[in-house]
Amino acid sequence: MAVRATVSRFPATPEALESCAVQWGVAVTPFAAADEHGQPPTTGAGGDRVPRCEHCWAYLSSHCDLERWGWTCALCGTLNGFDDEAERRFQRPDVCPELKSSFVDLEILVDEAEGGGDGVQALPVYVAAVDLACSEEFLELVKSALLAALEALVPGSLFGLMTFSHKIGLYDVQGPIPLVKNVFIPPDLEEDGLPVALEDAMPLLCFLAPVDTCKDQIAAVLETLRPTSSWERGVASGQEEDTVLLGRRGFGTAMSALIEYLSSEYGSTFALAGVLDTRRYGEQYASKGVDADLALLPEQIPFYRDLAAVAVQSGVCIDIFAVTDEYTDLASLKFLSIESGGSLFLYASTDDSTVPQDIYRLLSRPYAFGCVLRLRTSSDFEPGNSYGHFFPDPQYENVQHIICCDSFATYAYDFEFAHNDGFSRHTDPAVVQIAFQYSVIEPVKETSGNGSQPSASYKFCLKRRLRIRTLQYRPTNNISEIYDSVDPEVVLHILVHKVILESLDKGVREGRHQVHAWLSLLAARYNQALSSDVRPLSSIDIDFSQCPQLQTIPQLVFALLRSPLLRLHEEGVHPDYRIYLQCLFSALEPSSVAKAIYPVLISYSSPDKQAFPRHTLSHAALIMSESPIFLLDTFTNLIVYYSSTADPSVPFPPPHDCLLRKTINGLKQDRCITPKLTFIHGGKDDSTLFESYLIEEQDVDGSGLTTGSGFVAFRESVRNVAGEIIQEEIGS
Repeated sequence: MAVRATVSRFPATPEALESCAVQWGVAVTPFAAADEHGQPPTTGAGGDRVPRCEHCWAYLSSHCDLERWGWTCALCGTLNGFDDEAERRFQRPDVCPELKSSFVDLEILVDEAEGGGDGVQALPVYVAAVDLACSEEFLELVKSALLAALEALVPGSLFGLMTFSHKIGLYDVQGPIPLVKNVFIPPDLEEDGLPVALEDAMPLLCFLAPVDTCKDQIAAVLETLRPTSSWERGVASGQEEDTVLLGRRGFGTAMSALIEYLSSEYGSTFALAGVLDTRRYGEQYASKGVDADLALLPEQIPFYRDLAAVAVQSGVCIDIFAVTDEYTDLASLKFLSIESGGSLFLYASTDDSTVPQDIYRLLSRPYAFGCVLRLRTSSDFEPGNSYGHFFPDPQYENVQHIICCDSFATYAYDFEFAHNDGFSRHTDPAVVQIAFQYSVIEPVKETSGNGSQPSASYKFCLKRRLRIRTLQYRPTNNISEIYDSVDPEVVLHILVHKVILESLDKGVREGRHQVHAWLSLLAARYNQALSSDVRPLSSIDIDFSQCPQLQTIPQLVFALLRSPLLRLHEEGVHPDYRIYLQCLFSALEPSSVAKAIYPVLISYSSPDKQAFPRHTLSHAALIMSESPIFLLDTFTNLIVYYSSTADPSVPFPPPHDCLLRKTINGLKQDRCITPKLTFIHGGKDDSTLFESYLIEEQDVDGSGLTTGSGFVAFRESVRNVAGEIIQEEIGS
């Protein structure tokens, strides 16, 4: 569990918080194998026996004061007594992990009657739902991706294949001859419903096949898949061939039926409401009277959000892979993935798609299931907003449910004071405790057989674990100390979450204004903290020259305003791509968000020698470096660029055994998605893609925030607004 705070010295009072104008909060990656310093948790048993505070329900930790008969809660200060069992355990503190470390991961003893423990067999279940209302190229890509998925799955996993278009197809591959059962989707689904429930069409145990014994049969069935024509769909829906809507492809019906199929006890849903009008993009784009940046970001209908709630109840996690350059309305579809703990992937075409690599990556990494995340604080402050792909508990505040969580998934919280006095005792640390309860499915390989020909069988057991992290932060009223403790990547992380919500609520323009206004306020507060004297506008320091921790923030904010996340609709940003980036960025940890917003540009004097670890994103930086080779890491892309002046003897592309290639391979391995690798030789190839990331000479936008172009003009706009804030406050 990695936890990074925006500041390691917390503001001691509301006045100090207002005076520093820094985002105040933390980013939490609960299923990370180690903490932010690379240290793993202390492990052990007894997660169900860790004492809890009688007042605030926090867990006992190594930060609590221990007495002979009890302990004092580090969060609220309540004195708690030990029961007889705890008293016996704590007579030997060396065997109690919660007393040895502030970061523990403990197994919870689960009764087999409750569905857990070593004796309970649990089977991971994976279902691929394939859209057959597609092209041949798309289907070939899907086949490759599913073959990669079969290789990634642990032997013993169960796999089901379902197709959808004007009908739902269920495949049974466990017999000698593969069998498909089709359930047609009626044109008027609201009145008739599906003619046959999926469970009646094919029992679930026939649909879900063991991967280790049926892999070849599944692969053979994949080769039989063929796209359905628009004529077939038109006949089934009673429409003419040229009037079949792109959105009327049975997706909502298929997802509703599939979730009910996998867990029917939670009732049924109505699928006709899932039909999306994909024509609204063209209508809004052509309209001069509608703000497309606001109109195209909210969901059209609540169907998919409601269906996500059913998926959460059923314990179903949904990943969506969309391969299209047409408007699909991801604003509505996204809830299926983000609220069920899944991921959303978008690819512009089959040619550039990395679906097979992404699916293999997705299925081969460890996951936690049925997770509950809870953040508690000491009594003087409390969590404000929480951000991330989770499902909030309908009853308890600050409790988030996560169906499926990997080691990359990150969540954020901002803080606010519980009362106007701030921290009542500035000498006492502020305490944050994060509890993460989760389940893992662990494979147990069993070998049986006689003589010299043993046969392997696979069994899985369900384990429940509790991970607890307790951290202390020192409060201060010294603004300089707060500034010196800033983590700019976490500040950006919180800011991105806030601006995404602002954009969804009030539109992209308002989100842009919020970001620019915050940076201007930060610059004003910084200058006021440096000196109480009135300064002329030209002497206002917007580079934060006396605080290294703040110096990258103007560049990060400028890059955020230049990113497709906040660029305006008229600049050609596709609404589905914006939604995809919102979903991607809101799940990443802070370093990855920073890299995606302000890419890393590295220069090489040769393929085997790095010249400089980081340059600014400008043409001037390229010219001044005089290096022939550059590696640009944008998180989603890795671009190797050879300067037009590079010596012809330098091999292009770089050799596979050189330092540059090893660096690229290392970057690929440490990522939750597969970055697209591109090689560009300046002067010979089209350099538009590479040059589009050299943002510091580009205009921040066309909205009038600057009167010139580039980062220099943007700085001046920040200086002007900061000066106005200072003058207004002096005047008042």
